[in-house]
Amino acid sequence: MDNNMIKNNIRQAIKYFAENDLTTGAINLFQTLGYNTDRQAPLTQKNFIEFKEDYIDPEKNFNEEKALCDEWTYVDLLFQLSKKEILKQGSLFDTKQVDNTIIETYLFFSIELSQTSYPRTALSNITREVNKLFPMPVMILFKHGNTLTLSVINRRLHKRDATRDVLEKVTQIKDINIEKPHRAHIEILFDLSFNELHRKYSFTNFVELHDAWQKTLDIKELNKAFYQKLFNWYLWALKEVKFPQMRPESDIIDEKVHQSESLIRLLTRLLFVWFMKEKGLVNPDLFNKIKLKRILKNFRGEEGTDTLFYKAILQNLFFATLNKPIDQRKKIDKGFNPKEYGDPLVYRFEDLFEEPDKLLDYFKDIPFLNGGLFECLDQKKDSENPIEIRLDGFSTRKTKQVHLPDKYFFGEHKNIDLSSDYDDKKKKNLTVFGLIDILDHYKFTVEESTPVEEEIALDPELLGKVFENLLASYNPETQTTARKQTGSYYTPREIVNYMVDESLIAYLKNSIDDEDRLRELFSFSDKDEPNPFSIQETQQLVEAIDNCKILDPACGSGAFPMGALQKLTHILHKLDPENIIWFDMVINNLPQYMQKEAREKLQNEDWNYVRKLGIIQQCIYGIDIQPIAIQIAKLRFFISLLVHQNIKPSEPNLGFEPLPNLDFKLVAANTLISAPENDAIEAYAKDSLKNFEKLTNEYFSAVNEQKLKIKEEIKKNTKKIVEANQKVINQWIEKIKRENNSA
Repeated sequence: MDNNMIKNNIRQAIKYFAENDLTTGAINLFQTLGYNTDRQAPLTQKNFIEFKEDYIDPEKNFNEEKALCDEWTYVDLLFQLSKKEILKQGSLFDTKQVDNTIIETYLFFSIELSQTSYPRTALSNITREVNKLFPMPVMILFKHGNTLTLSVINRRLHKRDATRDVLEKVTQIKDINIEKPHRAHIEILFDLSFNELHRKYSFTNFVELHDAWQKTLDIKELNKAFYQKLFNWYLWALKEVKFPQMRPESDIIDEKVHQSESLIRLLTRLLFVWFMKEKGLVNPDLFNKIKLKRILKNFRGEEGTDTLFYKAILQNLFFATLNKPIDQRKKIDKGFNPKEYGDPLVYRFEDLFEEPDKLLDYFKDIPFLNGGLFECLDQKKDSENPIEIRLDGFSTRKTKQVHLPDKYFFGEHKNIDLSSDYDDKKKKNLTVFGLIDILDHYKFTVEESTPVEEEIALDPELLGKVFENLLASYNPETQTTARKQTGSYYTPREIVNYMVDESLIAYLKNSIDDEDRLRELFSFSDKDEPNPFSIQETQQLVEAIDNCKILDPACGSGAFPMGALQKLTHILHKLDPENIIWFDMVINNLPQYMQKEAREKLQNEDWNYVRKLGIIQQCIYGIDIQPIAIQIAKLRFFISLLVHQNIKPSEPNLGFEPLPNLDFKLVAANTLISAPENDAIEAYAKDSLKNFEKLTNEYFSAVNEQKLKIKEEIKKNTKKIVEANQKVINQWIEKIKRENNSA
């Protein structure tokens, strides 16, 4: 049986759940994957009461609340997979200890839950609690709503007690759609099939089988494969793409650098949109090749040599939709309207649509985001800009547009020569996929992985590694090394976690000098009492976090600042689970006139959203010399906030809070060059400096006209500060001239 036939059988096995009970469907799926066994001992009643009577020993400390047992509507022991069953399928299979692990059998359970969807942590908690009850690994197939989740746990022997196991990371293949299984889910299940695992790893015992599962479920391998496809696309597109570069002569940069940065900027925007699509916030028809043939005139997909998709769909989505409040969106006027010339906030290219009158319909029900990620870099000539600027090319004039043909977004393209880019003759005949096809091939998740749980999907944190590699690959200083390493040029998560932990523990010891308890607080342990500190100590620690300032002077794409954000969010959740202390601090840190409105809005938001918003506003700063690196860092922070927002159809902007402005939190600058140290500001611009701090604080949460007004005030203040420094410099020059003349 060829691979395509096996994958089709897997797809049908998933759809089989729609018409059959959970046990029948689950056994059928595992048999399709090649795990055949007659060792079945199904429960009679298939409910939690029977499960409890049969398996729960009071000494095992099974936590019914954490395991959400009240929400179990169905539970069954599917089968036990042991050496005997495997021997029927493969020879030389034995049980032995490998790498301090002994595994002699697997148990497979199925559990149906009452709610339609569950966060990864909830399913991980159930998996851990069930695994406490058995001496061997228990794999659980969950059904919730119209989706399935396969939850796999890693176990090892306790270092000091060989009779005990340590429950390690829980990995999930999450939210498999029963009616329409995602291509990525079919691929990963195929990779886990018995014959495919044996072909790759030639295992001879249960430990090696377990290790083969773990290697197949290693998110690093998934990320590496994704990066390789994306990087090949980037190198291929770079040969033809042409973004305009109209700007002041003094600002002109190397053309190749400009095209590289523009292409990476496109990737940051599109990947953010893809995460939005994962949350159901963007019309999926806009990326469906078949549907696009009915939406756009003369659209030819992978054969397209015209720039239709980028102009009509992506530019309208980026600039006229996501950067514009819902009630203010409109199409550009027909004919020439001087007020709309150069306006990046109106829909263009109506003539490219089969039904021009439906243009607005394709982009409706997409929330306004703010935040700057989708601000068009084009600027019309006015009092502030002596010449017209065109960098994004969102224009109806062909000479000012982007050239990026449709074929770069769709299809499979063979015999692409990238040998000179890699300096490797073996890269002469590569197959490169269109960008949308690449993204379609993978499952994306908006939940960030932790050291104790992860989903087999591309998450926001891992995408940072993709961009670190892209930046290194176009930077002349690191280009050769990065391209040869193909996806390994990044700061490993373990190193980031270590740096973050050590830095924050050293800081918090200034408030409470108890390293053991601080490390307990930092851990991802599943203890029932996660906060080891008293009420008074908790208040001290939360205040210390509020006063903490974290600056990464060479932040790149934001690995360390993002690591700090995730860790501080985790700590605040353990210290202040109801968010009582932190919520008041977040509100009080806002300008007085914003506090009442913010309190009303934020009290209904996910608490992790409020935690992250406050941490970003109060604690985190990043600087990098590469503007595009700062763009990517912002992307990661924005996605991190998007994770915790959900659609509320009846509320303004669908219930989404506009993203904060991070222009003064993450800044492109050279930290090796310090600001002039003199008394100029004190003498000539003292009020401007105080006002600058006040304005940047207000700017963080500003939107629309208020945002533009504050930005204009910040420009004026900055100009005064610069002029003050220039005044002192001129005085020094005059003084030196006088001294030279007198000599």
